[in-house]
Amino acid sequence: MIRNTAASWGSLARAFHWVLGAAIIGMIAYGWWMNHFPARPDRFFYRSIHADIGYLVLLLTVLRLLWRGVNPTPDLPSDLSSWQRVAARVSHGALYAVTILVAVLGWAHSGARTPDYSSFFGLFHVPQITSSDKAAAGAYEDRHIFFAYVLLALIVLHLAAAAFHHFVRRDRVAARMVGAGQADRAT
Repeated sequence: MIRNTAASWGSLARAFHWVLGAAIIGMIAYGWWMNHFPARPDRFFYRSIHADIGYLVLLLTVLRLLWRGVNPTPDLPSDLSSWQRVAARVSHGALYAVTILVAVLGWAHSGARTPDYSSFFGLFHVPQITSSDKAAAGAYEDRHIFFAYVLLALIVLHLAAAAFHHFVRRDRVAARMVGAGQADRAT
């Protein structure tokens, strides 16, 4: 089933989750690698690829939020405490907000530097949201990196919560994101 239900995530929501999860973790690792290898003549190429994938992450995150807005969110277990319900909402909101913030700061960095990273895999140019300014480019890049680490911390928290639900509570919350059939058979 493509749509979510009150008991399970639909296939499209699961696809968004796993594709974005892999892309974001890959982007954090790739960004760390890019900033820690010695300066080379092809550095612009690697940063351009990072920017191109960042534009895709931003687009997919917006599409995921739109999809989530028109689909029911599966119910949390009825015995979950109110603080855990609030923590789940806040942490998911923070994941979305910081993902968008990191991508937008990267986009702002692209437009503020010369040359910019507007060429999308050589196919077309992405309109830039800032204009050339060396000092601003540095500030955007610093904030982009800082919030990428904040995002990494939120991902670790998300993974810890999923492990807690799966291994400690055994309440099938994490299993619902693996596949509806698996979660439904286990209950």
